Amino acid sequence: MAIDIGGTKIAGALVHPDGAMTAVTRRPTPRGTDADGVMAAVAEVVADLARDPLWGQAVRCGIGSAGPVDTSRGTVSPVNIGAWREFPVQERTAAELAAHGARIPVVLAGDGVAMTAAEHWLGAARGHANALCMVVSTGVGGGLILNNQLHPGPTGNAGHIGHISVAFDGERCVCGGHGCVESLASGTAIARWALAQGWTGPDPTAAGVAVSAAAGDPVALAAFDRAGRALAAAIAATATLVETDIAVIGGGVAASGDTLFEPVRRHLASYATLSFVKDLRVVPATLGTHAGLIGAAAAAMMLLPTA
Repeated sequence: MAIDIGGTKIAGALVHPDGAMTAVTRRPTPRGTDADGVMAAVAEVVADLARDPLWGQAVRCGIGSAGPVDTSRGTVSPVNIGAWREFPVQERTAAELAAHGARIPVVLAGDGVAMTAAEHWLGAARGHANALCMVVSTGVGGGLILNNQLHPGPTGNAGHIGHISVAFDGERCVCGGHGCVESLASGTAIARWALAQGWTGPDPTAAGVAVSAAAGDPVALAAFDRAGRALAAAIAATATLVETDIAVIGGGVAASGDTLFEPVRRHLASYATLSFVKDLRVVPATLGTHAGLIGAAAAAMMLLPTA
């Protein structure tokens, strides 16, 4: 059983051993309500799943959620769900499952960790024992596969590559650090920098900057080059630390294709120079919009026993 919680939708599905999904359901994430109002949407998703004939065959449940998360406590404080601050989503979801007769183990994973589990199970990192997977979107998140195991860390935040500092004298990041990857390479950062340099495209987002870059606009190209360099530095540092041999990049900014991947790969050659990382590959994620639910299920399989 998989539940995917984000700022725009709350989705659920029953996920089979081969990754096929059935009983897929979703609700819009409530706005202008309190914590219980958001949880009510989760409860509706669970109730939908409980009506499926295969409900009784579920053996574990994974919850993937936007962060910050603290999996040691089962709580979430999503930036894009203001009503939830240190909300005990794991406990509350387990109670909803039990109310429908499913007393099964439940695990919480941040969305970057869930995406990592998904890409390792069925996506671009499949077959790789050691991998870094990243989500480059409004923010920059990620997760690690080490020795074929998902490595979420004690609080579920291991692999959070967006807050590795790659510019020690860089601008202050929202996390309080300086020169973080997220402050240089997120979609928000790409658009902000391009606008500050005089770019005047009609769509003031990273997607708009990508369109201009593909058309040869020098400021837009420079914005993606700057982002690609930051990502390359962080990818190389991670690979050097834990010997990953592949980096998978997904998220909205990755949809720009070679506009992002070309500078990442070009700059990577300057950072990943040691013999054990020089063959490091950077590839696009393959699961797209399915990564949230597939990832929640994959995290449950990797981190939980059966009931």
